[in-house]
Amino acid sequence: MFLTHLDCPRCGAQHDAHRPQNLCSCGSPLLARYDLAAVARAVDPTRIAGRSADLWRYRELLPVGEDRYVTTLGEGWTPLWHAPTYGALIGLERLLVKDEGLIPTGSFKARGAAVGVSRAVELGARHVAMPTNGNAGAAWATYAARAGIAATIAMPLAAPLITRQEVVAAGAELHLVDGLISDAGKLIAALIAESHGRIFDASTLKEPYRLEGKKTMGYEIVEQLGWRSPDVILYPTGGGVGLIGIHKALAELRELGWLTGPPPRLVAVQSSGCAPVVAAFDRGERRVRPWPDAQTVAFGITVPAPLGDELILDALADTGGTAIAVDDADILADLREFGRTEGLLLCPEGAACLTAARLLRERGWLSATDEVVVLNTGAGIKYPGTVPQD
Repeated sequence: MFLTHLDCPRCGAQHDAHRPQNLCSCGSPLLARYDLAAVARAVDPTRIAGRSADLWRYRELLPVGEDRYVTTLGEGWTPLWHAPTYGALIGLERLLVKDEGLIPTGSFKARGAAVGVSRAVELGARHVAMPTNGNAGAAWATYAARAGIAATIAMPLAAPLITRQEVVAAGAELHLVDGLISDAGKLIAALIAESHGRIFDASTLKEPYRLEGKKTMGYEIVEQLGWRSPDVILYPTGGGVGLIGIHKALAELRELGWLTGPPPRLVAVQSSGCAPVVAAFDRGERRVRPWPDAQTVAFGITVPAPLGDELILDALADTGGTAIAVDDADILADLREFGRTEGLLLCPEGAACLTAARLLRERGWLSATDEVVVLNTGAGIKYPGTVPQD
């Protein structure tokens, strides 16, 4: 195992990685750190190429020490494919889609759940709890069942119905809240406080290992492109764990010497109905202000005040990226146009990235020859309200 410690990016404090941890005492999320020099001696891209087509191919860069704790349903290694017809329509010759809709439970959240649950069990957890906008709860309930531990999930009443059904099917305890994910978070916080340590808080970025699963999207993009970076990666940003994780993965690959050249510009894509990161970026601030009356058809990114705001904004600044808000009407129009031209039904969050790519091309921030990767973070079929009706 190459995991060495947990690091606080805000105050610099180091924490023991070999016992359960939540936030730093300063309130910041913690980041897992590895002995990368030892990783480089133990493995290289050639060896990785011969491994199984799942995220565990990068096991030296993941926090699970013993194979017996690995909880897996074959997650990862999703396709990265060219979208030439839609790309031509919006003026991008090299538009690529990383399709996370094909992963277990139908969204990229399975990556974080696989690694987060595996590490939680290795550290002795027997019950996890979290608030969710839907897909993360479905994934954590599923992987908790796979690992043989209990899960308690709280989500808004407005979450996609299928995500509720996934939670119930996995045998987890489900609480529905008439409100937003922040309200679900308050319910979970109260339950955890009452448990006196029996329930582990697996809320977004309140434990450090969900991020480690999601960072594998960054590893895969680079490996699938022949161990090089694209020019731009657009990511639908609610809690922002995937964007933070991709940024972390790229930094680790550069330190390993497996990736050279400038990093891809990272783009945080939000809805105009909930855009706290965009507002902070435009003001030049490092912390978000809670977004009032948050609502959008891209339900997965309805996060009024992401805990990882500093890490999201740091990733944008470090890569010369940007943040952009798009309207729901445009999201739905681009979702349908992409389906008509490319044959894939995206989730609304993924479609938001298409809208962002189109607008950034119109504004000149993207050039016609930029290689642009759009993250489709879930299966469109989970959102029947966005499908065109005959």
